[in-house]
Amino acid sequence: MPWKNWKAIRNNSTYYIPSMISPFYIQVLAAVLFGLGIATVISKRNIFFAFMGLELAINAANLSFIGFARTLPALQSVAGQIAPVFIIAVAAAEACIGLAIVVLIFRNQETIDSDEYSSMQG
Repeated sequence: MPWKNWKAIRNNSTYYIPSMISPFYIQVLAAVLFGLGIATVISKRNIFFAFMGLELAINAANLSFIGFARTLPALQSVAGQIAPVFIIAVAAAEACIGLAIVVLIFRNQETIDSDEYSSMQG
């Protein structure tokens, strides 16, 4: 295992072990996932796939937060690691409310096609 031979590096009075993946590649992966999520939201007519694409985009933003947090020393990276926890909590609440709205609309419209929702009046 290559990481067993690594020495801990002293940086600003904290120790950390260098990561095996470059932050650049983490940001590229986050950008690709965010693009796939937005493309799914735009292209899919099924409302469940649109919600899945939205969640993928939110998780890509969380991955970006964590990727940037790993570049900082331990005490400074705490904010970059705590922010995704709150984002995940908000995303879970959004998913619950969104699913409840879709279920209520499905009871009236009998479809999950998002184009049918544009004809709603009220």
